[in-house]
Amino acid sequence: MGAGPLAGIRVLDLTTVLVGPYCTQLLAEMGAEVTKVEAPEGDVVRLIGPGRSPGMGCMFITINRGKRSIALDLKRLEARAALLRLARQADVLVTNIRPAAMARLGLDYPALREANPRLVYASVLGYGQNGPYAPRPAYDDLMQGAALIAGLNAQVNGGEPRYVPLAMADRITGLMAASAVNAALVHQLRTGEGQLVEVPMFETMLTFVLGDHLGGRVFDPPLDGGGYGRLLSPDRRPYRTKDGFVCTMIYNDRQWRAFCAAVGWPDLVSTDPRFASHATRTRHIDAVLAMLAEEFRKRSSAEWLALLEAADLPVTPVHTLESIFEDPHLQATGFFEAEEHPTEGRVTRMAIPVTFSATPTGPRAPSPRLGADGAAILAEAGFTEAEIAGLAESGALRMG
Repeated sequence: MGAGPLAGIRVLDLTTVLVGPYCTQLLAEMGAEVTKVEAPEGDVVRLIGPGRSPGMGCMFITINRGKRSIALDLKRLEARAALLRLARQADVLVTNIRPAAMARLGLDYPALREANPRLVYASVLGYGQNGPYAPRPAYDDLMQGAALIAGLNAQVNGGEPRYVPLAMADRITGLMAASAVNAALVHQLRTGEGQLVEVPMFETMLTFVLGDHLGGRVFDPPLDGGGYGRLLSPDRRPYRTKDGFVCTMIYNDRQWRAFCAAVGWPDLVSTDPRFASHATRTRHIDAVLAMLAEEFRKRSSAEWLALLEAADLPVTPVHTLESIFEDPHLQATGFFEAEEHPTEGRVTRMAIPVTFSATPTGPRAPSPRLGADGAAILAEAGFTEAEIAGLAESGALRMG
């Protein structure tokens, strides 16, 4: 049994790619016992390199820590029967297989509820199931386009739509799914009742994006066309200095007074009505940011870091994939940890960012080889050696 607030919670993980595995890794990091149920060929993310051996690519290692793997061919009746036996002992099942496919397999919520009425069945979907998009497949790129992100990038940059260079829709929806699972577990622990939890990517991403950009469309009739001007300003970007870039956020009135004093603009806030308040600065955001951009070119990055830190103003360098490993804060907190993987050698993992004072998390197992734990998982669920051997001989179980 693991350590953490979810210690003792058993999760069946029927997810692939990123959105589902990120959700279940979060549950594992909080102490849940997560069993990753993979097809005999394994999660496709195993193939995303680089890697030291087949099926153990870098992204898989990063997003499947703390789990065990069993490889079942769910197209076979024996494998589905085995999964139902595992589900009877589980608290949670998470899947991002489309509901129609799960129904064809006989593994939809009604079937799992019959096997285990206490089960929290979490389905991570592309779209809400009461609309015409319900059966469509979904990936991060599609969601960034559908949920305005690519289009807003074009609006800001005056060019073509562009995706943000990370799988943000997958990870944001995974966070939402983990939150929803934990809420359903509270209900389960209070009442003994399971339930179906559906988490659609499209609607989840819209709540994030429109939380910033619904703007005057909150009102009926609309007061404007929507969009938060500060976030959409073309000058909202890291400031170029004499020798590089820095990021800062001169936001509230105290910060503006401190900044003006530090750079020799003591009368700006009192004499220029554009800078008089947060509201006026927001209305004139393009001019405000352009003025700051011009000022930042007058000093080096090191000078700005020292000046703004001395004035208690928020500032940070613009990190790269090289410099982030040298960040003094991350070095002090031990965020990057070395781990000896049993088959992949020395790897780097990131620390769990959340801490719990009463239920601290403990060591996590490294990401598993495909099917490495299948026999042990089945034995713990009461399968006999003969039953396990029979599943393997039939092709329903791939042994690791």
